[in-house]
Amino acid sequence: MKIGFIGLGIMGKPMAKNLLKAGYELVVTNRSKSSVDELVSAGALGASSAKEVAQSCDVIITMLPNSPQVKEVVLGKDGVIDGIKARSIVIDMSSIAPLVSQSIAQELAKKDVEFLDAPVSGGEPKAIDGTLSVMVGGKKEVFDKCYDILLSMAGSAVYTGKVGAGNTTKLANQVIVALNIAGMCEALVLATKAGVEPELVYEAIRGGLAGSTVLDAKAPLIMNREFKPGFKINLHIKDLQNALDTAHEIGAPVQLTASVMEIMQAMKAEGEDHLDHGALIRYYERLAKVEVKR
Repeated sequence: MKIGFIGLGIMGKPMAKNLLKAGYELVVTNRSKSSVDELVSAGALGASSAKEVAQSCDVIITMLPNSPQVKEVVLGKDGVIDGIKARSIVIDMSSIAPLVSQSIAQELAKKDVEFLDAPVSGGEPKAIDGTLSVMVGGKKEVFDKCYDILLSMAGSAVYTGKVGAGNTTKLANQVIVALNIAGMCEALVLATKAGVEPELVYEAIRGGLAGSTVLDAKAPLIMNREFKPGFKINLHIKDLQNALDTAHEIGAPVQLTASVMEIMQAMKAEGEDHLDHGALIRYYERLAKVEVKR
């Protein structure tokens, strides 16, 4: 089976490399030619457009920043839809609005093409080691057909329902991650301001109910002052905006999400939205006039 991969950014490039390691024949394209060249050196074939990728592949995977980019690449001029064959499958692994996933699926269905929305969680480290969590919406039989492909990039792939369910699940994931990070930052700044070593607080609480994957992943980086992006604040802003828009449309209360969104927007106003979302600690540090470090 020949697989197409469109979007070789922080997440997409290591995911594509893992497909190659699993033995799949891969055709790739990306706005940045250097990323394509890197994948070609690893054994992939390069293509000049999404249309060209679709013409030669049975399964096409997209991994792009947001809804507009996915719509452009899949449905736009020289996009996937212009080159795709009937009975092919498009798997969008981007994190986008559920309604956009549904609209793309409807257009592809007119060409007898199946669609899965399959956003991921885990950030760059898990994209590199192939242990991402994938949440998938679409037809169950299509999910089953693509399951091995997904597990070549992930530690788990869970079917969550019809098209759009994958991205709805991802929105829930991103809300929980954002609130966890904000709560951790508040707590570590509180401890530091009170004169308690943050590293000792972390070691004391990580084995109890307050322990979490977020705490273990982000607290050590914060205390080491390492804010190189594994997941940028501006991308989390995008996800929370999709969550807020969806919540407002269906009438779900999201007050805490809105509060964290304002903190992230304040970081953006300070020109810090290119940093990892763990850098939210800086917002609290500025207010408390302390620095959380070892």
